[in-house]
Amino acid sequence: MSTNLVNYMKYRLHQSNAVAANNVTNWTGTCYIMPLLGAFVADAFLGRYRVIAVFSAIYVVQGMTLLTLSASVGGLRPTCHDNQCHANDGQVAVFFMSLYLIALGTGGIKPCVLSFGADQFDDADEYEKKKKSSFFNWFYLSINIGALIASSLLVWIQENIGWGWGFGIPTVAMAIAIISFLAGTRLYRNQKPGGSPLTRIAQVLVASIRKSRVLVPSDKSLLYETAEEESAIPGSRKLESTDEFTFFDKAAVETEADKIKTHPDPWKLCSVTQVEEWKSIIRILPIWATGIIFATVYSQMSTMFILQGDKMDRRVGSFKIPAAALSLVDTLSVIFWVPVYDRLIVPMARRFTGHDQGFTQLQRIGIGLVISIIAIATVAVVEIKRLEQVRIHDDYDLDSIPMSIFWQLPQYFIIGAAEVFTVIGHLEFFYDQAPDAMRSMCNALALTISALGSYSSTLLVIIVTHITTTNGKPGWIPDNLNYGHIDYLFWLLAILSLINFVVYLFIANWYKYKRPTGNCK
Repeated sequence: MSTNLVNYMKYRLHQSNAVAANNVTNWTGTCYIMPLLGAFVADAFLGRYRVIAVFSAIYVVQGMTLLTLSASVGGLRPTCHDNQCHANDGQVAVFFMSLYLIALGTGGIKPCVLSFGADQFDDADEYEKKKKSSFFNWFYLSINIGALIASSLLVWIQENIGWGWGFGIPTVAMAIAIISFLAGTRLYRNQKPGGSPLTRIAQVLVASIRKSRVLVPSDKSLLYETAEEESAIPGSRKLESTDEFTFFDKAAVETEADKIKTHPDPWKLCSVTQVEEWKSIIRILPIWATGIIFATVYSQMSTMFILQGDKMDRRVGSFKIPAAALSLVDTLSVIFWVPVYDRLIVPMARRFTGHDQGFTQLQRIGIGLVISIIAIATVAVVEIKRLEQVRIHDDYDLDSIPMSIFWQLPQYFIIGAAEVFTVIGHLEFFYDQAPDAMRSMCNALALTISALGSYSSTLLVIIVTHITTTNGKPGWIPDNLNYGHIDYLFWLLAILSLINFVVYLFIANWYKYKRPTGNCK
């Protein structure tokens, strides 16, 4: 839905470049924050299947339907005369209400669909376990096939036929998707919800603090764990004790008072698996944090890339290409690189690394971070060339300068390659390294990378605009980009990305992968 929203807000709601860009990134960020709610409900109470079903209904019946009505029904849609549109407060309110209902629905779909799909593979079966790694690649490919349609056909429909049709078609498509999902109900493997993960984490924290003066035995086998082969946590395997963050091992130390009780108080004594769940989250968080700068770079594709393209020559014969349509190149890049990675790069890398997946998950993410630096540097170079053309023709008020929009193709293609490495790497890493009973929550945590990237982009634009518009200067991001310097913004992002990559190398070298044992209940 975000592909062309910035242009709807700019041309239909009559918002400035900075306001429209910030509104899009704020909404996108919310779409990636709400999964924390949906994931918690799934892991703790309803399970992934029920959450997908309920939140999909909110997404389509309330959000998408209201959005379509806001763009097509008289009184709800903005009034336009001579290509100038104006929306009253009520129309703006309805539009944003529909967007944030979509964000709420997204909160249940995004964190659960991927985990639910991966749950269909049995980790105890080596063949299925190997195929699960490819599943993440092909899952992301299918998302991008849908995005390809959104970036091409839907954008063209929105700008040439009407926004009502442009929003209505994906509404119908999503309704069909829900029916298809429900039709397979009897075929699915469903993992039991394990109870509130937040409660289990709180129990470990409280028990550790209560036993802060207790010594942890050097023999980890003396720490408390249930006698059964299966974990006491539904839907979870047992985890081996690790040597990091030993303070929290105190929660699993059995005192004489604990041994007296038939059923231990979970706020005073926790199992090793429960302690290791919390340790796993602590280890994941630094990797999560290093993804935020990548997401900030990626979010430029739905804002600054489009605004840059709007000021370039978009004509191909008598046809005028919508600037947002070039995001389909990113999608095509992903569609190209996924099979290349899965069928060519992984087998070749396997010969050198000996790793079943070619690269470890962290190596894959790191390669994508490097590619993203190249991508944003390419964008900066293109903007420098565009501003040179403005100066050569000495006409800063031109709607478009004589420089083809196809100069943007490399930046979209390169950032698509970065996605295949980093974004899919994140999806697989957060699913695989998450405690079994917290997989929806950890997938939601991975999605918040995009949210914080969008919010960081908004904050960066606000700060840059505030600093660079002092003393009446147009700043880096004026409404007429011919007077601005968004190339400086892109170079700033490139520098931040390079610093982020160096930090990532230290964190990835420190990280220890989890070690599950036994079976799930």
